[in-house]
Formats: sequence, structure tokens, C-alpha cells
Amino acid sequence: MTSIIYHPDYLKHDTGAHPENAARLTSIMNLLNERGYFNNDPIITPEPATIALIETIHDPANIEKVEAHCRAKIPLDPDTIVCNDSFNAALLAAGGAVQAVSETKDGGTAFALVRPPGHHAEPNRAMGFCLFNNIAIAARYAQSQGMPQVLIVDWDVHHGNGTQNAFYSDPSVLYFSTHQYPWYPGTGALDEVGEGGGTGYNINVPLPARANDADYMYVFNKLLVPVALQFKPDMILVSAGQDGHVNDPLCGMELTSAGFGKLASIVKRLADSTCGRTALVLEGGYNLEALAESVFEIITAFDEEMDVSLQGDADVSEVVKERVAEVMAVQGNWWNF
Repeated sequence: MTSIIYHPDYLKHDTGAHPENAARLTSIMNLLNERGYFNNDPIITPEPATIALIETIHDPANIEKVEAHCRAKIPLDPDTIVCNDSFNAALLAAGGAVQAVSETKDGGTAFALVRPPGHHAEPNRAMGFCLFNNIAIAARYAQSQGMPQVLIVDWDVHHGNGTQNAFYSDPSVLYFSTHQYPWYPGTGALDEVGEGGGTGYNINVPLPARANDADYMYVFNKLLVPVALQFKPDMILVSAGQDGHVNDPLCGMELTSAGFGKLASIVKRLADSTCGRTALVLEGGYNLEALAESVFEIITAFDEEMDVSLQGDADVSEVVKERVAEVMAVQGNWWNF
């Protein structure tokens, strides 16, 4: 079964009347508990990430700034609210992502249910509800543990600017992002492909509003699957943000909870064909019921077999088909489709 990584101190990151709040995690944990998920598979409690681990991605001055703002309860930007316990919660969130990698080193799946989220955090800047970039720190940790090739799949509705920038010139990390575009934070155009040795290892799929389950499955099967099989990752990480849900208040996408399960099944199939390891880390998702149900569907997909092979594209929008063709035209310089 999928290992669940969680710490109660995530709830101490008090953001007040804010979309990213403690109820997000309690809704997930309550649903999993109600459905008996923890009966035979207890929760794994992580340790805080060390400052040395945080420094594999973030500048020391930035880490000091985050800590100072948390101690003083001063927001890092208008969207990124902190309290006195936020710095410790952020260390625990990064530690949860690292623990998910550790749990899957010998194969399997783990889901780190953490907050604050991380994929907007830049090496030198906290932003967008995010203090430290949990998924990026987990990628560097995986590499330190003998897994040099890391694939990051980011299906959050917002582009992971911080993750992209952390690895933009690094060919050892393949970053694949689907996101609503244009939307916050304004990055993620399809021609942002990496630089230097990392050129071609950054794949953005900017999608129009109202993309649905069929659209996303088309994107994953047409783009992610062939590229990942060529890349041959030693570890697959997922920035699992469920804010693309049709009921989410912060987006305009139309994914369903079952749709997130289908995306997870595609990732599972990739893991089965490559490294056998997948670590997921929670990002966005701001409708409590939709978030909890989506996480349950994702976990179920990793624990059970599901046929998610491409079965025609009659339900895929022409706009999405055109966008996929555009991405193929750009990324075809480095990958075979």
C-alpha cells in the first residue's frame, strides 16, 4: 500500500482566513481514516529537514529571511502568510518529502501530505503560499541516495516556477508541468525549455481553461509517457496539487476526483516500466471535499490496477490537441514522439 507521510505540526502553520489552511490536511486525514486506510498501514511521521538539506536548493540568506519573517509573524508577500510555528512546519514539510523518497528507495509509493506547499518557492525567494521547495529538495535528496535521474511530474493547476528554476540548466532532472495558462505565476510558456546542458529537460504544457479528464489523459499519454520512457528515471516525484478540480475556487479547470486517479495510474504505469519508485508531495487544492476525494482516488490508483491506456481522442478538445502538437514541435528537437 501507499505509505502516508504526515505530521500534526503541519496544522500549526496558521494562515488565518486563507485558502491554504490547516483544514486542507484535516479533511484529507479524516476521509482516509473514515475509509479505514490507516487500519493496516500506520502513518509515518517525518523528522524536520536539516538546514543542509534545505541549502541544496535555497540560498542561506533566503533561509534566514524565511525564519526571521516567521519569528516576527511578517508575511513574506501578500499571499504568503506565516506565524511563529511556520518555519518549523516548513522544515517538516521538506522533511516529509524527503521521507517519502526514503520510504520508496527500495520500490513502492509514498504520499507526503504536507503543508506549507512548495513548488512556487524559488532558490532565493518564498512566494505563492510556499516557503521552501519541498519537491526540489526531495529530488536532490534522491540523487544523494544513488538515484541520479529524477523525473518531476507537476499536475498542480499553477506552474511550478520555483521547481523549474531550480533545475533549469540541469539535465539530471526532467521537469514536466501541466498548468492553466495564462494564470498565476505567469511562467510556464511552452518555449521555456531549459538552458545550457538542461535544454530540453524542461517540458511545459500550458493548457487553456476548462481542460477536463480526457484532455489531461491525452496530454499525459501523448507527451509524458514517451518522454519518461526515453529519460528512464531512477525516481519519479509528483507535485500533487489538486487545484485543477472542477470545484476548486482558485482555477478554471474541469478535472474530477476520478480524473486525478487516472493521472496517477498513468504515472504508476510509468514507474512500473522504469524505476518502480514514486513519491508524491501535496501542493495545492482548496475545495476541502474535492481535495480529500482526489487524494483518496490517487492513493487508490497506486494501490490497485486501472486500465488508463489511450482509447481514442473523441472527447479531447481541439484546442488541447493543437497545444500538444505545438509542444511536440518544440520538444521534438530532443525527444521522439
